[in-house]
Amino acid sequence: MLIETAIAQFIETLRRSGRASPATISAYGHDLLAWSRFSQQRGQTEIAQIDRSSLRAYLMAERSRGVAIRSLHRHFAALRALYRHLQHDAPELRNPVQGLAMPRVEQRLPDWLTVDQAHMLMRPAATPKAAEAPQDFTSLRDQLILELLYSSALRVSELAGLNLGDLDRHGGTVRVLGKGRKERIVPVGQPAWAALRAYLALRPAGEEMALFVNPRGQRLGVRSIQMRVKKLGETRLGQPLHPHTLRHSAASHLLQSSGDLRAVQEYLGHAGIGTTAIYTHMDYQQLARVYDQAHPRSRRGDQDTKHFEGKV
Repeated sequence: MLIETAIAQFIETLRRSGRASPATISAYGHDLLAWSRFSQQRGQTEIAQIDRSSLRAYLMAERSRGVAIRSLHRHFAALRALYRHLQHDAPELRNPVQGLAMPRVEQRLPDWLTVDQAHMLMRPAATPKAAEAPQDFTSLRDQLILELLYSSALRVSELAGLNLGDLDRHGGTVRVLGKGRKERIVPVGQPAWAALRAYLALRPAGEEMALFVNPRGQRLGVRSIQMRVKKLGETRLGQPLHPHTLRHSAASHLLQSSGDLRAVQEYLGHAGIGTTAIYTHMDYQQLARVYDQAHPRSRRGDQDTKHFEGKV
């Protein structure tokens, strides 16, 4: 089978299955086509011609091009998924991905807000202009976007996909369709419900199902939400803001208050506890900062011992 044919069939199967998000499908398609072009340059056009050394050469070439290790792991994941698909129909096919070692990725901790920053972001009157501005449709909608992202720790794609019927006002929850089309129910805070009531009073008629719409009544897309959140961060906090920062912040603040990692796992919709455990590292980082600033036996404390001499 031609490599290009195998890739096309795999992407189409992935798209029909509904098990992967559009972003994942697009990324896999992009990475696999890059691999296909590299293989063709080496005279390898058939799947049967590919062996482990071929894949290793491709990954090394990408690395020499300056591709980050984290991105290489995504390329590797795409290849692994492709061969898993091919072996489903042809179990005898050699799988060169098996046994191929990849360098470890350094764990990068997500950006997050302090509790004070989160409170400031949620206050429209944090700036004089916001305090004087009338409560129009756009400002009410944007306020609800912030409230739900932080209150319920939603991914931006989950927020964009919300429908009016997903909100249970009596139960105080929202039904979310997450990664892999897995459904979960998460709580919604009282400020978010207040923002919802104000927003719905001015929500224009249009697409009946969508919760978030533009002034023409059309569903608001992921990119539009990202741009609005970025602008709100610049206006209220003096810095650009990404929707995922609010999700990370909500998870971290909940963990700091409760210490219940399993509850945070359910809250975020993580399949495994290992993914959620990154927030424990965030807590350790915060502890280290406080320790360095305040403890007399920290490194900074050793530098400032003159402040303690004669006082004990």
